[in-house]
Amino acid sequence: MTTSASDADKVEAAWRELIGSDRVSAELVAAAYAEPRLRQLFPWVGMWELHFSRCTEQRWTWDVPYVGPTAAGPGHAGPYYVEGPSRTQKVGRADTAQEAIAMVVERLPPNCGPAFDGTPEELAVFESGRDL
Repeated sequence: MTTSASDADKVEAAWRELIGSDRVSAELVAAAYAEPRLRQLFPWVGMWELHFSRCTEQRWTWDVPYVGPTAAGPGHAGPYYVEGPSRTQKVGRADTAQEAIAMVVERLPPNCGPAFDGTPEELAVFESGRDL
């Protein structure tokens, strides 16, 4: 298994679905989409937080920090908090979406490339070089 055009299509479709969504801040989505290293990851939203997965299928990966609004409300806009990759790891607070996204990019895992078409378990097997 390798990443392909169809993988990129799944990722792009997920981004298109988020653009204009009321489930997450529009400015946050725009800032994340403008960052090439994040745009190649699979975006997903939970509790008004923007998450990034290294694979396209659920259960998504939890090895990339995520961003959420400090207060829910219209537009779910900033200021923002950055946490992760796990919920117990606090990264910091950012006044703007661009600052929050920069904090995520600084903490991307090594070799964080395009999203893999599959589950986290399939990604782990692929990265280990073993056969499925």
